[in-house]
Amino acid sequence: MNQRAAALLMSLVMLATGCTEWLDVNSNPNGPQTVASYVYLPPMLHWMVTAPQYDGRFVGRYTQEWTLPGTSLSTWDRMGYDAASDNGAEQWRDVYWSLGQGLIDMNAKSTADQRWDLLGVGLILKAWGWQVLTDLHGEIIIKEAFDASRTSFDYDPQAYAYQEVQRLLDSAIVLLRRRDGAVDSTYVLKGDHIYSGSRSKWLKLAWGMKARMLNHFSNKAAYDPAAVMAAVDSSFTSNADDALLAYPATSTDFQDFNFWGRSRNNITNYRQTLFVLGLMNGTQFGGVVDPRMSRMLSPSPDGQYRGLDPNVVGFGALTTSQRPNNFFGYSGTGGLGLPARYIFSDRSKIPMMTYAELQFIKAEAALRAGNAAASWTAYKNGITAHFDFVNARNRDDNQSPLPITAAERDSFLANPAIVPPVGSLTLSHIMSQKFIALWGWGHNELWMDMRRYHYTDVVDTVSKLQVFRGFTPPTNLFPDNGGFVAQRIRPRYNSEYVWNRAGLAPIGALELGYAPLRSPRATRTPSRISPGRSPRPASSSSTSA
Repeated sequence: MNQRAAALLMSLVMLATGCTEWLDVNSNPNGPQTVASYVYLPPMLHWMVTAPQYDGRFVGRYTQEWTLPGTSLSTWDRMGYDAASDNGAEQWRDVYWSLGQGLIDMNAKSTADQRWDLLGVGLILKAWGWQVLTDLHGEIIIKEAFDASRTSFDYDPQAYAYQEVQRLLDSAIVLLRRRDGAVDSTYVLKGDHIYSGSRSKWLKLAWGMKARMLNHFSNKAAYDPAAVMAAVDSSFTSNADDALLAYPATSTDFQDFNFWGRSRNNITNYRQTLFVLGLMNGTQFGGVVDPRMSRMLSPSPDGQYRGLDPNVVGFGALTTSQRPNNFFGYSGTGGLGLPARYIFSDRSKIPMMTYAELQFIKAEAALRAGNAAASWTAYKNGITAHFDFVNARNRDDNQSPLPITAAERDSFLANPAIVPPVGSLTLSHIMSQKFIALWGWGHNELWMDMRRYHYTDVVDTVSKLQVFRGFTPPTNLFPDNGGFVAQRIRPRYNSEYVWNRAGLAPIGALELGYAPLRSPRATRTPSRISPGRSPRPASSSSTSA
């Protein structure tokens, strides 16, 4: 028998008698069908923190955290979108795919194994996904999302999404209190790169997410500021509870580097705006310069701090020495391999939620409830906590900026333009300082805040100022907007406009005017709000719960 015939015979024997031994990958130890439930967790935690930064390149231009100067005005700086592109839909991709079936499997295995702590974390991840998607996109797919028998998927209303978020968080809170079954922090620790298996800290995060969610109802009759305050009080007690993801920055493909770091090159050409600069350089707060400005924002080569106007093409009339440096602190595209600033270094930690954010949420809720003392205390706590947060982030990667001293902080807080007497605090104070605390990472919440207060339409009766001091919508809005400001982002192009157009038609997402507000900004009458009173509902906003 020649070699070719022998090989053919051996192949036939293997196929006839040894199929399961030779070909069944389900029994292959190098390709297991199932894994321990904690193994699912690390990449999902990565995307929970990092995916909002992907979309922050675009959402952050709606909120004017930054702008992208070029040879013409960009789509997102004009509150538009990029047609036939997935820009602005990374969280969509990650909720349905990166987490997707893997999260379902992790939760199912955790249930079967009675690992209630890991299941609680899984439900937090599920709640996070529905929350961010409905806040960004309005109607989303929930009930049919993972039905493998379907080729098109129907959208669920935002009210249902919020019901699911609350149900999931309430369930997570119950589970994270359980001590029976196979609850074991050392097991969760193996996959938990945020809280190292601490059940108590995950429980606090669940309460924090609930506070954030309940506060989104500020334009609804059902809004309950007392419930918001109670949820905050059950959540973080200091910066030590912040939900932070560390980036080791060791991989050759840069995937474990901070998304904002210079090595990733995702924000190198972006620059700070006049709006955020005005909140910190004294323009909007009685001439008081914020010590955080020189540790967060970037100066121009001549040493002065400037911001760009999104209505002006490129750098306008600014000379080369007057143009703001990039966020790493260097002119042009410089900074590769050099010390960077704040959250823009390769190893800077990025938060999913902070104690400072929650204190501003409590301050807002307390002011609406007429509790001036509680609002004042929470507001001051929020600013103080963020000073510490700024110092910490400027140490994550051995950066060089000098820390903010206690004397600088205390002098800032002692100024009545920043912290007025009890009873004189306004929503304009609270929301402007919250913007500073979330600038650069909390894009979803910042955009929600702006829409809750109708961008510029709500005027505080005490300060006579709009809630977001100095914010001005683009004067040259994207043509598809029809003169309206943006209220939601269209669903992800590659999955929905390519494969699920049948699902888009019933919610009007095939129309050019799907994303903007339906009433012209120029004809809107400003509403006024005083402590203890909610502003009128936004009648046409589908993204303000």
